[in-house]
Amino acid sequence: MSIKINIDNLCLPVSQTLATYIVQLITDHDNNQAITINFRDPTYSADAGGFHPVEIRLEKDHSQWNFSYITDFCYVGSGYMADLAKDLDFDFGCGVFQNLVGTYPLEQARDIYQMWERNFLSYCIDINVFKIEIGAED
Repeated sequence: MSIKINIDNLCLPVSQTLATYIVQLITDHDNNQAITINFRDPTYSADAGGFHPVEIRLEKDHSQWNFSYITDFCYVGSGYMADLAKDLDFDFGCGVFQNLVGTYPLEQARDIYQMWERNFLSYCIDINVFKIEIGAED
């Protein structure tokens, strides 16, 4: 049975490239009902910078996977006062986009989403910077 991730009729233009990449990661988890994928640059820190951590959650509806959210985190502040916060949050389940400035309808994040996705795929596929961990729920 092949894994299907729904990218049709979404508020944001999730690419087939991202869907195919995610399918490769979740192949062993198709019997689960929800999957959370964490992408971490082990060298990322508030002081040194690096590639932002990303979390992607998918939930299964019958035989098809749907994006629940995609969240990009960053450090806010510096030194011992730094705190990891949501930098960009594309919440497909609630239909909202959040950033450090505010909350908006998801449709308004189209341009920033396309730029984010293009960069993210480059970090994952072209330069392979992330350590990936997958959590699955029944």
